[in-house]
Order: sequence, then structure tokens, then C-alpha cells
Amino acid sequence: MTESRPISPSLKLFDAIAQEFAAPEAGIKKSNAFGAPCLKVRGKMFACWWGEGMVFKLDAETFADGMKLKGAHIFNPTGKGKGMKQWLVLPYAQRAKWRAYTQAALDYVAGLTQ
Repeated sequence: MTESRPISPSLKLFDAIAQEFAAPEAGIKKSNAFGAPCLKVRGKMFACWWGEGMVFKLDAETFADGMKLKGAHIFNPTGKGKGMKQWLVLPYAQRAKWRAYTQAALDYVAGLTQ
């Protein structure tokens, strides 16, 4: 018998947000990227769960505002270089903002893929 590990609260919240935002008819689907669960619109990732935080692809202004939040930082999955431009990580401590940033990321990336 294998013992299952408990799912972290941050992953549970990501899954709930993913269910709320998923709309296959609009091209919004849960998927995987960088070995982590993510949300994509028309095949382009706009948000993902990473470690104990959530990552968002944002327009420059929203990204800059997000960087002012405690614990926020640029997404750097390799740990090398400067990280990914306009990709913001918000830690679980900022979870109250995750839905709003998910919507902002969706709006931004959906606009890029039209």
C-alpha cells in the first residue's frame, strides 16, 4: 500500500482557481508547464503554481504594481540570469490577491493571442 502525501494548501487553492477560470469553449484550460500545473489560454500559459506561490504573466504596469507586494519576485525557474520578463511570483501569503492577478494575467495574455 502506498502512502499519499497531503496536498499543500497553496496547490489546493491553485486547483480551485483553475476550476473557476477553466473554460474550454473559450480556450482556457488547465495544463502543465515547467513540471507544474498551469492555466493556458489558446495554448499560451498565463498563470501557474510554483513552489508555494502562484506565477502570472502580466502587462508592465500590473507587474510593477505586483512587485511592490511583500514577498513578490520575478519568476526565475532556472535560478540563472534575470528571470522571465513580466512574470510575477506571488507567495501564498499574498493568496488573497491570486484571483485578481489570475484575471489580470488572463486578460493580458488573451489580448496577445487574438
